[in-house]
Amino acid sequence: MGPNLKGVVGRKSGTAAFAYSPAMKGANIKWTTQNLERFLAGPGKMVPGTRMAVGVSNAASRAEIIRYLASVK
Repeated sequence: MGPNLKGVVGRKSGTAAFAYSPAMKGANIKWTTQNLERFLAGPGKMVPGTRMAVGVSNAASRAEIIRYLASVK
């Protein structure tokens, strides 16, 4: 369903082996914790045209997801 998220923190958007949307390929975002927070809160707002349609409305849940992603190297 999605790209491998191992090592996503620090990686440039649209660069892992996956069939990304043109919007994500062209987004030129570095996945910092701040950018992940923004993206998870509203994927379509940050990257119009992304295929990720579901955001995470709860800030505490977003923080937990980001902590996990940062720990997976």
